[in-house]
Amino acid sequence: MLLSKALLAASRRPALRRAVTGTPTTREVVDRFVAGETLDDALAAVRSLTPDGIAVTLDHLGEDVTDRAQARRTRDAYLAALEALAPLGLGPAAEVSVKLSAFGQALPDGHDLALELVRPVVEAASAGGTTVTVDMEESRTVDSTLATVAELRKEHPGTGAVLQSMLFRTEDDAKALAVSGSRVRLVKGAYDEPGTVAHRSRKDVDAAYARCLEILMSGPGYPMAGSHDPAMVQRAHELAAQHSRAADSWEVQMLYGIRPDEQRRLAAAGTRVRAYVPYGADWYGYFVRRLAERPANVAFFLRSLLTRS
Repeated sequence: MLLSKALLAASRRPALRRAVTGTPTTREVVDRFVAGETLDDALAAVRSLTPDGIAVTLDHLGEDVTDRAQARRTRDAYLAALEALAPLGLGPAAEVSVKLSAFGQALPDGHDLALELVRPVVEAASAGGTTVTVDMEESRTVDSTLATVAELRKEHPGTGAVLQSMLFRTEDDAKALAVSGSRVRLVKGAYDEPGTVAHRSRKDVDAAYARCLEILMSGPGYPMAGSHDPAMVQRAHELAAQHSRAADSWEVQMLYGIRPDEQRRLAAAGTRVRAYVPYGADWYGYFVRRLAERPANVAFFLRSLLTRS
């Protein structure tokens, strides 16, 4: 936990960001977790995954934007991604995930701005036969994010929400969202939250994840179990069987580059699997959170730097 906290704090330090992103060997390691810096790179990843029965959700990296022009560029990047996905004919097997901070949520009047800019993305996704999942970020943004999802769902009910089991409030949020037609991705959480709002031990986060997963699996919505933890993936299968869920009524989601063999194995066995595929030049914050989530990721990073130095 101390290592994770240090890494997450480091993700906010501009000097360290410049040092890491300017190191050629870092780029080689990042390629494990990030599809590339361009939309073409992301499309290549889509083409490599979908033949194995793995669906995708594309994330154009970039968050905590500092001006409206940046926020509009995020909107345009997603519109371009959806336009490029359309000819592939994948429908809901290729969706996109958005972070509202990249649409200006933290700017003055940011809630209204983010809604204004993300709406055309959701509209374009619906027109293309697919959908959008709205990622969850720091705890202070949860109310705004869920309010935005609720507003978007009025005309686009397939818009997905994300919940983080590390937050104390999430069981109540899961109960509120476990309704017919509701798509909810459940993750453990990758932000450094204070003990006043979040579980701080891995054991407590895991236990909360299992409770929230049961709430979602027992309801009439569409649960998306976002986890690489074998115990949680197994628990998702057990709950699906317990509640007589059809194979197409839920899915497992994993990050691009993490447990790829297991993703293929699950898909081949009949489980719906979706890979979260990030791309873009602004990969630093995403990469550091991946390191913070698991010590094994840090070890992989350090070994790669040593072997390439």
